Amino acid sequence: MMVYSCSLLPTKQIEVTAKPMERTIVQPIMPREIDLKDPYWYVVSDKNLEEFLARVEKDQGQVVFLAMSVPDYELMAYNMQELKRYINELKEVVVYYKTVTTKEQ
Repeated sequence: MMVYSCSLLPTKQIEVTAKPMERTIVQPIMPREIDLKDPYWYVVSDKNLEEFLARVEKDQGQVVFLAMSVPDYELMAYNMQELKRYINELKEVVVYYKTVTTKEQ
């Protein structure tokens, strides 16, 4: 009797329907533009070395050298171009998703 007790009760018909749901996709905030400062580059050769050392010591108080060869400078310029390309492509992806997921007004 316990096993058949549920089957004796009247059953209700369940109706299942499907409808599209509106999803709200939060758009990411675009990052602030990069604010780069321009460094001043000195070109020093053996002809103007003494003048350069005197001027830097007078203006800055001490002399510190950072040296880079021409091929390394070209490599640095290539790396900066690659960063610029990557950032532009990433920005295009963000703008694409923003336009695809934003409702038209």
